Amino acid sequence: MDSGAGPTLFPLHRCKTLHLVRHAQGIHNVDGEKNYKAYLSPEYFDAQITPLGWQQVDNLRKHVHACGLSKRIDLVIASPLLRTLQTAVGVFGGEGYVDEMDIIPLMAANAANSGRNAISSLNCPPFIAVELCREHLGVHPCDRRRNVSEYQFLFPAIDFSLIESDEDILWKPNVRETKAELAARGLNFMNWLWTRKEKEIAIVTHSGFLCHTLSAFGNDCHPFVKREISKRFANCELRSMIIIDRNMAGSDPSTTNFPGKIPYGLDLPSDAADEKLEEGSKKNPAA
Repeated sequence: MDSGAGPTLFPLHRCKTLHLVRHAQGIHNVDGEKNYKAYLSPEYFDAQITPLGWQQVDNLRKHVHACGLSKRIDLVIASPLLRTLQTAVGVFGGEGYVDEMDIIPLMAANAANSGRNAISSLNCPPFIAVELCREHLGVHPCDRRRNVSEYQFLFPAIDFSLIESDEDILWKPNVRETKAELAARGLNFMNWLWTRKEKEIAIVTHSGFLCHTLSAFGNDCHPFVKREISKRFANCELRSMIIIDRNMAGSDPSTTNFPGKIPYGLDLPSDAADEKLEEGSKKNPAA
């Protein structure tokens, strides 16, 4: 079958399911749409989400519970910026946290003056913060992160151990990451995903990161599919996609494949019998 024309098959254990999410509306998004120069304002340093953004988070949370997605996710990865961390825990976090609980919350009560209750880490997947999936780096203060130690106070149950520096050493005030550099970082992130054992992963990140990373994919698909993959994300939009390991970079065996022939028994298929008859007739044409 021509792999470029119609359905194709691929082993499940060489695939991962990604649930890609752009953060909810941030305070920088509102003024930025009115005047793009607002993105240069120090006022929006590490912008948090708006009250409308929290409504978007609540609606997406209802969706992931209604469709059963909340029970399938093995891991939540978030860009270490306030708006992505807030969105991640608001959508995929646990429920029913009270101060008397002997458990660390995913988000402390009223974190960053959000006016929100604490969010529980009970009955939800683990959360980790990863710098590779940060927004377009440099110049825009809204894309500069706080010190990790500040985030750890606000989001106690999120794992920040993969971030090497407490301070933000990636963001530069006068140097903007190029689109090519951003796309290359996105591909590095995708390659890093293959080092994870988890098969179904939610990733909460940013519009620019998603746009420039996903634009590198889908070139072997129908143009409509290519556009579906790479079109820009709305605030709090979720899209589910599959990535496949064409180069056998992953080494984990399948957890659902079964070898068969247990107990052992003879099992020559009828078409294999035909092949053996054909081979026999070629070796003994006079027979």
